[in-house]
Amino acid sequence: MRIGIIGLGSMGEILLESFLESGAVTQDQITVVNRSKEKVLDAKKRFTKINVAETISDVVKHSDYIFVCVKPLQFADVIDEMEPICTQDQLFISITSPISVKQIEAKLDCKVARIIPTILNRALAGSTLISYGERCNEGDRAQIHAFMNHFSEPLEIDENITRVSSDIVSCGPAFFSYLLQQFIDGAVRQTEITKEDATFLATNMIIGMGRLLEQGHYTLPTLQKRVCVPGGITGEGIKVLEQEVGHMFDHLFQQTHAKYYHEQKKITEAFSNQPTKK
Repeated sequence: MRIGIIGLGSMGEILLESFLESGAVTQDQITVVNRSKEKVLDAKKRFTKINVAETISDVVKHSDYIFVCVKPLQFADVIDEMEPICTQDQLFISITSPISVKQIEAKLDCKVARIIPTILNRALAGSTLISYGERCNEGDRAQIHAFMNHFSEPLEIDENITRVSSDIVSCGPAFFSYLLQQFIDGAVRQTEITKEDATFLATNMIIGMGRLLEQGHYTLPTLQKRVCVPGGITGEGIKVLEQEVGHMFDHLFQQTHAKYYHEQKKITEAFSNQPTKK
C-alpha cells in the first residue's frame, strides 16, 4: 500500500508519525508534499526513507491512498490539480469536516472517504471518524478500517453527526486541556501549592482516570458516585460545578456549529466555481 500525504501541517504531521510509529506502513511507502519546503525537509530529516514530492501531481501518481491535510478553502485547488490524473482505483481521503464526501465525489473519478483524526492518535490512541463515499465497496471499507485500527479506534459515522463527533474526538482534547489548565491555575491561586506540583498531580490524575475508564472499572457516572460520598468534600465541589457549568457546553457546540456552517457556505461557493465530473 502506497500512502500520499498532501500537507504537513499539525494533523498531517501527526498522521505521518502515527502511520510510521504504529507500523501501519514503512517509510518508503509514504510520499509527502507541502507548500512550505521547511516542513518537508524537517520530516525528511526525521524519517530519512520517506519520499518527498515536488508537486501534488507527483504524490497522486505514486499513491494508492491520498490523505489531503490542507485547510478547507485550499481543497478546491488541490482537487483541480488532482482531477486530470487520479484514477478510479485510488482513494482520496479528506480529514476536514466542512467538505462533504459527495462534494468531492462530484469533482473526482476516484473513490472518496473522509477520516477525521485526533491528536490522540499520536499516542496510538483515540478514535478516528470515517464516512465513506458511494464508490467505496465492502473490501475498501474493510481495508481502511484495518489500516486506521493500527493507531486508533475507527468509527463509521453518518454525515449528519460529523461536526459534533469531530468536536468530541478532534477538538475535545483542546477543550479539556483548557479546563484542566484552569483547574490547575485555580488551585495555585487559592492555595500554597506550586504550579509545578499542581500540574504533576493533575496530569497524573487525568491519566489514571482514563485508565480506569479504559479498563472498564467504572463508567463516568459510577466513577463520580464512587468518589463523591454523601456529606463529603467532593460533593461540595460538585455543587459548585453544577452551578457554574450550567449550559456552557450547549453554548460551546452552538459556537462550533455556527463556525462550521459559515465555512460550509464559503467552501460551497469555492466548489461552485469548478466543473462537476460527468
